[in-house]
Amino acid sequence: MTDPITDILNRIRNAQAVLKDTLECPFSKLKYEIAKILEKEEFIMKVEKKGRGIKRIIEITLKKSKDKSPIIYELKRISRPGQRIYKKAKELKPIKGGYGIAIISTPKGLMTDKKARKQKLGGEVLCEICK
Repeated sequence: MTDPITDILNRIRNAQAVLKDTLECPFSKLKYEIAKILEKEEFIMKVEKKGRGIKRIIEITLKKSKDKSPIIYELKRISRPGQRIYKKAKELKPIKGGYGIAIISTPKGLMTDKKARKQKLGGEVLCEICK
C-alpha cells in the first residue's frame, strides 16, 4: 500500500458494496483525520481508534438510509501521487450542488471545501464524497 487516501476510500466503497455495518483499516494519522471529517459531516456514524503500537486500527461504523442502502453515493480521489491537484480558495466550488464535500489539505490541516472557502484557504484537493 503506497497511497493511504486511496486505501481508505476503497475500503469504505467495498464495505458499502457488500452492505457491511463496520470496517477496519490500518491506522495512520491521515486516514484517521479523513474518517473524522466524514463523521463530522455525517457521512459515517462513528470512528474509533483501537489497539496500541503497531497493531493500531481504525474502526469505522457506516451509516445507512432507512431502506438499508449506503448513504455515500460516490467516493472519488482527485489529487493522486502522480498528479497533484491544487486549488486556490476562489477556485473551490460546491460539490454536486452542496450535496457533497471535498476534503482539502490546507496549511491549517485537513478540512472540507466549505470550511476552506470560509477561511479563504486553498490547498491540495484530496478527494470528493457525495451523498
